[in-house]
Amino acid sequence: MAQTEHHPLTETVSVSYRWYVIFVLLLAQMFSFLDRMIMGLLVGPIRESFSISDTQYSLLAGLAFSLFYALMGLPLARIADSRNRRNLISIGITVWSFMTAVCGLARDFWSLFFARVGVGVGEATLGPAAYSMITDYFPKDSLARALSVYTMGVTLGSSFAYMLGGVVVGYVQDIDAIAVPLLGEMEGWQLTFFIVGLPGILVAMLLYSTVREPLRKGVQPDEGMLPIKQVVAYLWRRRRAYGTHIFGVSIFIMVVYALNLWGPTYFIRTFGYAASEAGWTFGLIMLGAGSAGLLLAGLIADKWMQRGVTDAYVRLILISMVCMAPPAVALGFVDSAALGIVVMSLAVFFSAFQGGIAGGTLQLMTPNRLRGQVIALYLLVANLIGLGLGPTVLAATTDFVFGYDEAIGKSIALCAAVLCPLGGVIMWSGLRRIRAEIELQSGV
Repeated sequence: MAQTEHHPLTETVSVSYRWYVIFVLLLAQMFSFLDRMIMGLLVGPIRESFSISDTQYSLLAGLAFSLFYALMGLPLARIADSRNRRNLISIGITVWSFMTAVCGLARDFWSLFFARVGVGVGEATLGPAAYSMITDYFPKDSLARALSVYTMGVTLGSSFAYMLGGVVVGYVQDIDAIAVPLLGEMEGWQLTFFIVGLPGILVAMLLYSTVREPLRKGVQPDEGMLPIKQVVAYLWRRRRAYGTHIFGVSIFIMVVYALNLWGPTYFIRTFGYAASEAGWTFGLIMLGAGSAGLLLAGLIADKWMQRGVTDAYVRLILISMVCMAPPAVALGFVDSAALGIVVMSLAVFFSAFQGGIAGGTLQLMTPNRLRGQVIALYLLVANLIGLGLGPTVLAATTDFVFGYDEAIGKSIALCAAVLCPLGGVIMWSGLRRIRAEIELQSGV
């Protein structure tokens, strides 16, 4: 018989069912990042089709997605804090999957830009609602593992994007155009968006039909939505704790997102890999090193929490910042593909530590009725800074500081050398305040 845990208000939830929910949400996260990161392998064909620069391409891959992902996150999070989160996620998956397919219909820079905006709006539903659901399903002594497994969707989705994209690009790179019924002639990169986008609709159906909305811990069923004025006042009084955490992580993940988006291109430009070879290489690095980093961080964080280290999540993120910087900087100086794979694997491994526990820290700091909105605020800042600026800063460094495409490794090194320490200093400055908020919510 499955073990059970008693939630408030008498509902009983089995351990096996809780982990099934994590599996379905992991699938949603995986397709989210599959649709988001496929752009990382299509740099060459899209640049050639639209005659654009690295910097312009980074706007398609980063800013077009992240700007509206971030702006829509707050109103959608208010829904997540008061309405059915399962239904919200199901609708969001359907929207972003459809809009990913629409990216394949783009005929110029602006049509692809606005299609990417649609992907961002759909994906804005997932983070606030999923984090809130998971925190209501799991006790604190296993929450980090649950969030880390859920966040494995990031590494799985990204790795599949690169591996699947590599196969597709390798297959169609010598084909000028493909005739598709009803859609007319399409280039290979356009078909890629249909292949990775439309299956996500099946995940939306699975989630809607098999996942139950959990009871909210610490609130009464008839509690309504908090007025936005109270939400703002609550966060403003605690701005030092929330601000240092959110901005510290956001600065750090500028490097993380830049590395994830430009990783395959690094192998293409530095070591002469074909697009398909680069996709498989970086995809396997994300799958192996990224997943291992996530799971190890979740395991360590739960062990430390069980020992009474209330700020365990934050300390692990700081450790990852310190440990990621050296291998990321080394990417600018290695002279062999084998060594490049080793240092890239180390950089990805440590970069993944923050994946589940950065948002988990905010869940531990925040009352239930604010959790979705706080995660949305975090995702707003993290995506505008991390995804919106990270890939573009790296691209601009390549274009305007070094001035030639093959300098991408040096651009990664320079960005990591500046941004990892900066993010760490910001987070460290608020550690005491963050710990106080976690202890307040824990009743310590």
